[in-house]
Amino acid sequence: MRIVSTHGNPELATVYVADMGNGRYVEFVESVQPPVPREEKWVLILSTLYGCPVGCMMCDAGGDYLGPLGPGEMMAQIDHLIRSRYPHGIVPVPKLKVQFARMGEPALNMSVLDVLRELPERYHAPGLLPCISTVAPAPSGPFFEGLKDIKDRFYPGGRFQLQFSIHTTDPDLRGALIPVKTWSFDRIGRYGQAFRGPGDRRITLNFALARDMPVDPDVLLRHFPPEDFLIKMTPINPTLRARESGLVSYIDPDRSEGYSVVRELEDSGYEVLVSIGEVEENRIGSHCGQYLQRYLDGGGRG
Repeated sequence: MRIVSTHGNPELATVYVADMGNGRYVEFVESVQPPVPREEKWVLILSTLYGCPVGCMMCDAGGDYLGPLGPGEMMAQIDHLIRSRYPHGIVPVPKLKVQFARMGEPALNMSVLDVLRELPERYHAPGLLPCISTVAPAPSGPFFEGLKDIKDRFYPGGRFQLQFSIHTTDPDLRGALIPVKTWSFDRIGRYGQAFRGPGDRRITLNFALARDMPVDPDVLLRHFPPEDFLIKMTPINPTLRARESGLVSYIDPDRSEGYSVVRELEDSGYEVLVSIGEVEENRIGSHCGQYLQRYLDGGGRG
């Protein structure tokens, strides 16, 4: 792995573009979440696929798809970030969040499970918290079967975070936003309830919510009990793909409160998090595939 470009603000987010050989590139990110300092929470976000075959309407990672990364290629991203700050692999950060959420749908790469098995042995990181963010592609049953076993063996008692990207409760509109066959809400709900063991975190349902995309609490309550699921609302990031698709964010980055849909969900018993990142991240381009696309469009100039 050869780092060919680094861009960002070390006090917020830094994007790394790596040449993996044979014309294949990935990007990965380290970030903090102000006002929480890096010494308390450090977020590493890695790629799992070369591009992505899903092609979500708000994500720039869905360009040319060149296949999955191997376990060593994913570990190389994590190694680069951790060893640059903690050469001996001893990470004293109380919350080290490793997100499999950069480029690629992680449930389409069985090697992600190998990385999850290896992580606890590779570093001394008591605060390690892996996070899988997924659209639940239809053929990913074996992945999720293995994921539950790994969570139970290596990350019990709230040390694992699972997030399903939902975006709207209208199945047809969800199919347009996520143009591959995915699990039904019923299947996601049943899996989430079986996945969650004693002391585990609730499963997150993520809505990168665009205007005119319905979020019906009654639909959610039929499939996702509030005692097992929580809701996260995020803005539609200003990616190239989102602009081309004409998506306009319902969540305003300059406003964190006063949304009627949030009140309706809370009245239905859900905990709702409105998660708004730093506006500077839009300039940095630290959203899915965004900076890599800029790098490639610029002829390989970081």
